[in-house]
Amino acid sequence: MKKPVVDYRSFRLSKVTHPEYKHLLYLLGWVGYFTLYFLTENLIPYEKCVPVHCALDDIVPFCEYFVIPYVGWYLLIVGSLLYFALYNPENFKNMMKFIITTQIAAMVIYILFPNRQDLRPTEFADENIFTYIIGLLYRFDTSTNVCPSLHVAYSIGIASTWLKEKSASPLAKTLLTLFCISVCLSVAFVKQHSVVDIFAALPICALAEWIAFRHFYREKRQVMK
Repeated sequence: MKKPVVDYRSFRLSKVTHPEYKHLLYLLGWVGYFTLYFLTENLIPYEKCVPVHCALDDIVPFCEYFVIPYVGWYLLIVGSLLYFALYNPENFKNMMKFIITTQIAAMVIYILFPNRQDLRPTEFADENIFTYIIGLLYRFDTSTNVCPSLHVAYSIGIASTWLKEKSASPLAKTLLTLFCISVCLSVAFVKQHSVVDIFAALPICALAEWIAFRHFYREKRQVMK
């Protein structure tokens, strides 16, 4: 088993500003995000949210099996953050910079342009474990503030970080990228998002890529010269 580059056994909150643990401060971004998420969900009425819809939404069928990558996304975030926290703190920071950038951009849009989607099926043709899980998602995750999709934005950020991770094998990078693509598709197939939400996340991801990884591309250009 590979040895972690950071020894967390002696970690204490009082040491979080020490150089070896300072990268963990980026986790505060989640605190800010969930605070704003709670406020926007509770202070912006459903009626004030503009429905987001496009013709592709009527073509994409509901498919409950896509709940597997949709829910697996949560494990992907935790697993990736844990790996980078242990083995590559620099990429941990880069990934969090990407995520925080998308969080800030999305929250600004949610506040200035409150939106929602009305795509969820009122009943399921087949009752099974997958539709049961989707039913739980519908219950706990509202259909407001969906454009752009953070499921998509985070997935692109995670894939981008892994593709730059030197310790990851080509096979691991390929599988992780394919999984991230399946997550991006899943948001439309489980009717949690409009296809518009997927495309709306792309320019935000481009901005986040530049903020998080501009040094990576700068170094790559210098090597090529």
